[in-house]
Amino acid sequence: MSSAGKKKRNRKKKSKAQAQTEGGEGSPTTEAKTETQVVEAKTDAAPTIPDLSNITVQEAGLTAAQAEVLAALDPAGAARTKQATLQAAFGQLGLEEQKKHKFWNTQPVPQSAEEQGADAEVGEIETKTVDMVNKEGLPLPTNFEWAECDVSNPKEIDEVYTLLCENYVEDDDNMFRFDYSRDFLQWALQPPGYQKHLHVCVRVATGKKKLVGFITGIPADIAVHGKIQKMVEINFLCVHKKLRAKRLTPVLIKEVTRRVNLGGVWQAVYTAGVVLPKPVARNRYYHRSLNPKKLIDIGFSRLQQRMTLSMTIKLYKVPKTTQVPGMRKMKREDCKAACALLMNYLKKFKLHQVYTEEEFAHWFLTRDGVVYSYVVEDPITDEITDMISFYSLPSSIMGHPKYNNLKAAYSFYNVATKTKWTDLMNDALILAKQQDFDVFNALNVMENDAFLSDLKFGIGDGNLQYYLYNWRCPLMEPKEVGLVLL
Repeated sequence: MSSAGKKKRNRKKKSKAQAQTEGGEGSPTTEAKTETQVVEAKTDAAPTIPDLSNITVQEAGLTAAQAEVLAALDPAGAARTKQATLQAAFGQLGLEEQKKHKFWNTQPVPQSAEEQGADAEVGEIETKTVDMVNKEGLPLPTNFEWAECDVSNPKEIDEVYTLLCENYVEDDDNMFRFDYSRDFLQWALQPPGYQKHLHVCVRVATGKKKLVGFITGIPADIAVHGKIQKMVEINFLCVHKKLRAKRLTPVLIKEVTRRVNLGGVWQAVYTAGVVLPKPVARNRYYHRSLNPKKLIDIGFSRLQQRMTLSMTIKLYKVPKTTQVPGMRKMKREDCKAACALLMNYLKKFKLHQVYTEEEFAHWFLTRDGVVYSYVVEDPITDEITDMISFYSLPSSIMGHPKYNNLKAAYSFYNVATKTKWTDLMNDALILAKQQDFDVFNALNVMENDAFLSDLKFGIGDGNLQYYLYNWRCPLMEPKEVGLVLL
């Protein structure tokens, strides 16, 4: 189970990190995160890998005649053609997809397009029992040892913060690096039912026992094509820069897998900016400027042709107060209704998390500097009809004479039943601006395409792949994904 990251390739600006997966995949110099991300931007740059979000049958390499034959052979012809299109498109992933994945080729993940076709049976790839799982930790290089991390302990969360801050995800030009706050890490790693032994550390065995490696798993019920499965979400894979040559990444992945398996859980979900065997979906980040002058100053964005700075500032200006009647911060007493609203909405999508009310309260109740959630309350019926949420993931700005921090908001989960998408998410931009965010980022998951263009979001220059460990299913379009990982 990998927590490969989301760092996007761009000369100047990056979005949710693509960290690397050392696990036998080549150079071990860029590993890091799974969700949800340094700042991506360069929204006018040509993507390194083609954007397949709206690819047609013909663009996927199928002629009209081939598509017609495929449709005729399948009683559900439209679905078959769509899956064939996705499979053909996923086959165009470029050189990265053609690499020999020495580690991933040994793992229970789809290895061929046939395993992800329209007829692919949704279910596990490899069946094991707990008595087949090694009870001892995997061997580590000399002078290193396994440990658990207690993220509720101020000293230990400081160590995790320092390791990630100095060694996690940064862009290719060393301009931006994620700066997860301690509060964010505690929120992300301590949901209801979390297990401390799945916060896996590698420490130096002597002296001050310095933290040099980290990977985490948190429990989650994940629905895939209608089937709900107990899984873990894998995240925060990080190895100290000086130890990358020791190839600790595959060992960390195997160790967290072993610990998860000992609990009788056999599946995981994770995301990555790199291409591994084999994505179930591919999505893109979009960016909406809230502080264009700063973004241009730091190299995150650039002034477009025939646009002056004053014109750009005016273009991206948002109102000072929200516009939707009944918009307010979500309260604890709203959780039952808001959770039901969200769960009913997520049923539309082929990949999503299933939340209990307790889990919903943990993930969505506002925590300043971490996550912000708002609801729309009908003034007549008092019904909760809509909701928006976003989380805070800043980045350090390295070597800039004026700025040292970029405040980025990331769209989390939003539901529109009575309010137009553009009106609802325009209020999200206003609320983010009120919290002094510089940029608002969103994936093209769920129904986000309904507002991205109208609200002046610019497309990023990289893809975010979704992966399932030990779980086979047909491929999904970006809009069929209803899951956002941090």
